[in-house]
Amino acid sequence: MELQGKPPHLPPARGRGTSLDPTNRFESISLEVLAEHAQEIWEETPDGRRCKTFVYADSSKSVINPVNSPDLHFSWTINPYRGCEHGCIYCYARPGHEYLAMSSGLDFETRIFAKHDAPRLLEIELMRKSWKGEAIMLSGVTDPYQPVERSLQITRRILEVCVRFRQPISIITKSKLILRDLDLLLALHQHGAVSCAVSLTTLDPQFASKMEPRAASPQSRLEVIRTLASHGIPVTVMTAPIIPRINDAELPALLKAAAEAGATRAGYVLLRLPYQIKEMFIEWLRRHFPQRAAHVEGLIRDTREGMLYKGEFFERAKGTGAVAKHIEDTFQLFSRRYGLDKPRTVRPQTPFRRLEGSQGGLFD
Repeated sequence: MELQGKPPHLPPARGRGTSLDPTNRFESISLEVLAEHAQEIWEETPDGRRCKTFVYADSSKSVINPVNSPDLHFSWTINPYRGCEHGCIYCYARPGHEYLAMSSGLDFETRIFAKHDAPRLLEIELMRKSWKGEAIMLSGVTDPYQPVERSLQITRRILEVCVRFRQPISIITKSKLILRDLDLLLALHQHGAVSCAVSLTTLDPQFASKMEPRAASPQSRLEVIRTLASHGIPVTVMTAPIIPRINDAELPALLKAAAEAGATRAGYVLLRLPYQIKEMFIEWLRRHFPQRAAHVEGLIRDTREGMLYKGEFFERAKGTGAVAKHIEDTFQLFSRRYGLDKPRTVRPQTPFRRLEGSQGGLFD
């Protein structure tokens, strides 16, 4: 949905990150709704729109995805889902839903594709002679512990396969649900086959609910770090994304809180706004921060050479210019201060084992 003229400051669908469904960039036909008509619709539903989550079966025939990005530290990913209920307004993965003939807006948050067959496919792929047991990231473009995982348990069943094969896994999430699978994480940890990263963008729960409406609260994420670290599982805090004049001032406090909870490494990513995310983020910005929206937009452009986004490798994560350099310097300074600048651990050899013709026991 595109609004003609200046978008009205309308509330998002109840419990969702955005009120928009921007036109799919691959489609030649778009729907335009007059701002006045959209306002009438919202006024008729004063409690806000309620959008149900729909789950569809994903028919993928493989589950381990190669990663060919030179600015990423991992080479393989598994995404148990497509789309994500967390509804983070800034999520760089939103445009991926357009390959499914859907929108990067509400569709991304409410129409989730679940790979029910992922555990079986993973076992088949791990049994292949060509697989060398390299570490796999869970996940690249979705959260493996988003709300639907509570009932579907696809991620848990993937981890069960990984335990049997001693397949090294790295997990990144902003959900407390990961603690449900602590038994499996500990089984992998016995072989040095697991590490975790927790995304932490703010310590303000009210602000978090605006930016990441269905993700865990900041305190819950710190609890995740504390629990995993207390069991010896390596934990990285990802302060991502950093948004100039929105949460950049929190960077020292975020790193301090994560270090006190037990994190041993830290990373950050500058706000990324590829494709239609620009429209949604600017609408969100004007709605929640009307007095500083123009200033924030200007600062974002300062980090992207006058544009809202540039997608070149390496530059896409950090940006350029004085604003980006200040954020980078702040991150490095406080990472060192709180001991979060340790080098990435490199395994001398993989603990992976191929179970030829036998499924074996879960914790063998």
